[in-house]
Amino acid sequence: IPAASEPGKIPLYSAEFYAACTAGGILSCGLTHTFVTPLDIVKCNMQIDPKKYKSIGTGFSIIKQEQGPKGLFKGWGPTLIGYSAQGACKFGLYEFFKKFYADMVGEEVAHDYKTFVYLAGSASAEFFADIALCPFEAIKVRVQTKPGFANGLRDGFSKFVAQEGYGGLYKGLAPLWGRQIPYTMMKFACFEGTVEALYKYVVPVPKEKCSKLTQLEVSFAAGYIAGIFCAVVSHPADNLVSFLNSTKGGTVGDAIKKMGLVGLMTRGLPLRIVMVGTLTGAQWGIYDAFKVFVGLPTTGGAAPTAPSPPKQQDNEKGRK
Repeated sequence: IPAASEPGKIPLYSAEFYAACTAGGILSCGLTHTFVTPLDIVKCNMQIDPKKYKSIGTGFSIIKQEQGPKGLFKGWGPTLIGYSAQGACKFGLYEFFKKFYADMVGEEVAHDYKTFVYLAGSASAEFFADIALCPFEAIKVRVQTKPGFANGLRDGFSKFVAQEGYGGLYKGLAPLWGRQIPYTMMKFACFEGTVEALYKYVVPVPKEKCSKLTQLEVSFAAGYIAGIFCAVVSHPADNLVSFLNSTKGGTVGDAIKKMGLVGLMTRGLPLRIVMVGTLTGAQWGIYDAFKVFVGLPTTGGAAPTAPSPPKQQDNEKGRK
């Protein structure tokens, strides 16, 4: 795909382009996850102790009563830093790998099988994003689900390492991959497909004729729809991550034995659908708003142009 050549614009797929996408990812994921910290705290506690935290309402009430209003914001530090790092890799590397795989298979194959390009690019990006996130996720969950363990990242890090060593920070990496890679594959592939469908069937005019505000509204709507599917696909692994990071010496087998397969798939799911749907919609809105701010187009919108058929060569020799 040729780079943009307009004066003052960031050329597509240049170093500046990937830097802008990385910065947009930092804002997109870091801000949104930090904003919903209270919901995340209630969700994690409902997953770990459903007998005590029976519903969203009672979860908020119990935490506020036992820990005060500050208890609803515990763990915001590792959340902000961890998900900012994850967002940088998730969005920046997605744009890189999407272009990389499209170039690798060629224009025609990339057009005909674009969903597979989206899936491969997002999975590759999330693999590295989770390595950046995992230590902060471990501390966050422990701080949020173990009252009195620590107040935040500063003291939580030293206490966690003292108890489980540095290796313990990555104890939940495999379940985190199990949660986040399917989530991100759905997040990007479903978003790209939904945006394309919205411009094709819902929005009455082509994307290039829409205002920037309308384009950002489409991004948010497509992101919210994608988020619902993301939550369902990744929820069992999310329960595993919460269990492992809150239980010293806990294993995947322990989690399955205690929660059961149905519990893994459903415990805390309604709240997570609301949280992830809102998160994903907001993330795409913020990410595309930042891209517009720096002069880049919003993500997705139309199917890639099919490659032109090769020009038919004139077989008549000697024709003047």
